[in-house]
Amino acid sequence: MDSKILELCREDPRFAYEAYEFVCDAVTYTQDRLGRAAAKRDEESEDRHVSGAELLNGTCELAVREFGLMAPVVFKQWGVKTTDHVGEIVFKLIKVQRLSKSDRDDVNDFSDLFNLHETLAAGFEITLGDTAKRGDR
Repeated sequence: MDSKILELCREDPRFAYEAYEFVCDAVTYTQDRLGRAAAKRDEESEDRHVSGAELLNGTCELAVREFGLMAPVVFKQWGVKTTDHVGEIVFKLIKVQRLSKSDRDDVNDFSDLFNLHETLAAGFEITLGDTAKRGDR
């Protein structure tokens, strides 16, 4: 476990340790998806930068990929209920130097961009036609 993230959890217990780790993973996932992954350590960080909106979209994509139908439940368990919460986590990770930011980044970039729960649940619908009838088994 990362001691910097553990300290963040102690300072603000609203978000689970796993939420911080997931956001770090989501940054990498989003950079890869957008073709901005670091080829070398000395590569300009500006070339790898993702915006708040891009990161939120990548976070939701990765969550649905990793957790499927359970993504909204997992995020709720972690205390992450809004896009603003993801922004708070990002800026806490910046504070402890797990992530970096550009001069134009602002926590308000994450402010109420969309309904996180609805986006995580989008595309999943269970209908009676999808379930087997008791007599069909």
